Amino acid sequence: MADKTAGRRAWLGLAVLVLPTLVVALDMNALFLALPKLSADLGAGGTEQLWISDSYGFLMAGFVITMGTLGDRIGRRKLLLTGSAAFIATSVVAAYAGTPEMLIAARVLMGVAGATLMPSTLALISTLFRDDRERGKAISVWATCQFAGAAFSPVFGGFLLQHFWWGSVFLIAVPVMVLLLVTGPFLLPEHRDPAARRIDIVSVALSLAAVLPAVYGIKRLAADGGDTLFAVLSIVVGVAFGIVFARRQLSLADPLIDLRLLRDRRLTAVLGTLLLAGIAMAGVGFLVTQYLQSVLGFSPTESAIVFAPMGLAVAIGTMIAPALTNRVRPGTAIASGLVVSALGGVLLTQADRGLSFVIAGIAVLALGTGPLFALGTGLVIGSAPVDRAGSAASMSETANFFGGALGVAVLGAVAAGIYRGRMGGAAGAARETLAGAVHVAASLPGTRGAELVTAAKGALTSGLTAGAVVAASVFAVGAVLVSTLHRERRTAPEPVAA
Repeated sequence: MADKTAGRRAWLGLAVLVLPTLVVALDMNALFLALPKLSADLGAGGTEQLWISDSYGFLMAGFVITMGTLGDRIGRRKLLLTGSAAFIATSVVAAYAGTPEMLIAARVLMGVAGATLMPSTLALISTLFRDDRERGKAISVWATCQFAGAAFSPVFGGFLLQHFWWGSVFLIAVPVMVLLLVTGPFLLPEHRDPAARRIDIVSVALSLAAVLPAVYGIKRLAADGGDTLFAVLSIVVGVAFGIVFARRQLSLADPLIDLRLLRDRRLTAVLGTLLLAGIAMAGVGFLVTQYLQSVLGFSPTESAIVFAPMGLAVAIGTMIAPALTNRVRPGTAIASGLVVSALGGVLLTQADRGLSFVIAGIAVLALGTGPLFALGTGLVIGSAPVDRAGSAASMSETANFFGGALGVAVLGAVAAGIYRGRMGGAAGAARETLAGAVHVAASLPGTRGAELVTAAKGALTSGLTAGAVVAASVFAVGAVLVSTLHRERRTAPEPVAA
């Protein structure tokens, strides 16, 4: 029997593969800090700011399914290096953009290039590490770097913005990607499916028609922009195209994404739980950020620093996940972590008792998700044949994208409903947002203004508490789902079930 143990070159290759994960995390988070400065310099209006911030994520979500399968067909290393070169070029264009339209175009192209990175790196990890235990450790390192990068990116982005112009946040990617382009051809193996046919263009179009309207509609509902009917119609259109897309994939001999993998109930449970965790994490992150800035009065940079324990806790959780499987089954480790996350949600319900409960709540909540993101992602990748690893990786990434979009919409709607219920007797804009209450309070005599603001802050805090209850419930459901469908007999202490 051939030895599947990875050598030194494989681990050096892993060090190269974590570079794109750092770039994606840094780029997505640093932009929010740079948005006020670049909007002022370029004269970007509200709609233009929206597209500057959202177009990257929209296109990445739309193309990740296609890129995961494309890598299986043309070669994963080839796609990764091509996408990295494109990411360098578009980052430079974004950094030196002279108009809002130019920056939006650059962000759109960055999203398409960025969609090549995550599925390619995960699929290449499956090529480098054939042993289940080592692959589990490698994916844990990959996930750890991703979340650690997200935690430190606001600090790094703030430093750049303090000493350089706003375009510097886009140039972070350049040296990192250049290093990948230089070392990748020597350290990363090429792999593609030799039996793969030409990519089905109709499936690509259907996947875009399904994902883009759905994500757009969800984000518009979360933004509460007033055009609720159009947002709902967008979601309906996306779902309709999604059904057509799924039916076509099941009828093709060589589909864009192999939905037959979902016949494995354990895999379906993990993907569903990844979606649920994305909902809870993104929703809590959105509400806590609002609480820190609106109730406690922190600046965006200060809020990002206070929020850093969330990313660091996920990174720690992913790093220790493989060690847990020396004692328990992967399914048990994932379910136990989700129980910890539910307890973090319970802690967060005590936000009105002080900032320490908020920090402890988000840290504990995030820590428990580590085994899911590490072991669950490994399970998804290991469930597919090695020639289809890119397609499996795209399924995992799609679940994460939709979970994040749904989280902001669902928990944001819950919190908004609580706020309006508590502020039902207030006038006009004060019933809608805390900012509106502050504006109304400025025109009120005596202590009535201060009382209105205090009531509005209490209502917003109640919204955070309600969101925390929902998040805790979501994690509890995920724990039950995983534990119920992963009662397989343990034959070996493996970090991933292949």
